[in-house]
Amino acid sequence: MEKNVLKVRMLGTFSLEYKGKELVLDRNKASKTTQLFQLLMFHTEDGGISKAAMIDALYGRVEVENKNGSLNNTIFRLRKQLKDIGLPDSKYINIQSGMCCWDGNIEVQVDVNEFRKLIEKEKKEKREENILHGRTALEAELRRGDEVLDTVKPDLVLVHGDTSTTFAGALAAFYHQVKVGHVEAGLRTWDKYSPFPEEMNRTLVSDIAALHFAPTSANVENLHRESVQGEIFRTGNTVIDAMRTTVRPDYRFATAELNELDFKSRRVIVLTCHRRENYGQPMHDILRAVRDVAGRYEDVEIVYPVHLSPAVRACAQEELGNVPRVHLIDPVDVEEMHNLMARCCFVMTDSGGLQEEAPALGKPVLVLRRETERPEAVAAGTVRLAGVAHDDVLREACTLLDDPAAYHRMAHAVNPYGDGHACERIADAIAWHFGLRAERPADFDPAG
Repeated sequence: MEKNVLKVRMLGTFSLEYKGKELVLDRNKASKTTQLFQLLMFHTEDGGISKAAMIDALYGRVEVENKNGSLNNTIFRLRKQLKDIGLPDSKYINIQSGMCCWDGNIEVQVDVNEFRKLIEKEKKEKREENILHGRTALEAELRRGDEVLDTVKPDLVLVHGDTSTTFAGALAAFYHQVKVGHVEAGLRTWDKYSPFPEEMNRTLVSDIAALHFAPTSANVENLHRESVQGEIFRTGNTVIDAMRTTVRPDYRFATAELNELDFKSRRVIVLTCHRRENYGQPMHDILRAVRDVAGRYEDVEIVYPVHLSPAVRACAQEELGNVPRVHLIDPVDVEEMHNLMARCCFVMTDSGGLQEEAPALGKPVLVLRRETERPEAVAAGTVRLAGVAHDDVLREACTLLDDPAAYHRMAHAVNPYGDGHACERIADAIAWHFGLRAERPADFDPAG
């Protein structure tokens, strides 16, 4: 025998059903009593709704002399209507400590709440799937690392950066009791979930590494703060070394659309936006600000290599797909990106590496994040934190486009990340560590 459950439909047409019979609460489905009932139903899984929130929802935009009195009258009328339509005798609405909730003696089944449960279940399953995928990928990288280490039997394994493969490589070396050297060590935001998973990857690698090759003095201080074991060297960043070979004045882009841009008479902005913490509303706000920049300056062209993530591509298409002078292109390789930045006006990015690379080319950087693990760039004046709010991003971009002095200050600030000789310092440090060099190599000094 079917339980006596009040079935409430709120998705689509509002309706009630009890004991297999449709009930009509109020012929006027927009009445205050109907709205009150729907609010109660929507919050049955939340433990109720406060009277203050109820008043705001029902009368917030209406001129009512006594809103609390009006709410009490509406509750009285709703109770009477619920009894009149044939529901079991009950208070229907319990009020205690300023909270209104449905009387649990009458069981309800609310379609919108069932839908919310399905969404939460889907989100949970997706999170679990992502965790499983991450574990599987890590296990695969560890197996590959094992094979290489068993074959090569190295004295030292070098890992670079903060990707999950970086951590897997360091962990595989640890299992084989092989020393690890970490290139680009010491970057920190001090928030293990931002950037995710990079912050924890680089922190865990620091615990494993015997040699730490830190790009800047701030990175060195971070490692000292954590009391890491091993030798610490300030080397500058190897990416600056790479740019000495990738950037060429006669470079032809593999992406044909880029060869058609007039970099001399047009102001080209390079945009990247793909970080997971920016998914959703932050990314929409950022890209809307970019859209407004394009609409405000007719001499501006915006190039956006769009990440392959479906979420990123959908957002980019929605906000910028039909915007004049905004070029949505596929991701480009490092050589293509370096030469694109070399010819642009400035860079807007939520990436990490571009914060180091662009200043080496004399290009200001607006960081589309709330924080950065590269605070020395902010201190040096080569980058500015633009945040993720629409108005903030728009303001910072307009400042660089409207104020030549502000642009000049950023473009000509000293890059704290390297002089193009980081690889030499790392090689010399390794040689010194193994007794193949008499003197410890000098640390990188951005002051010269």
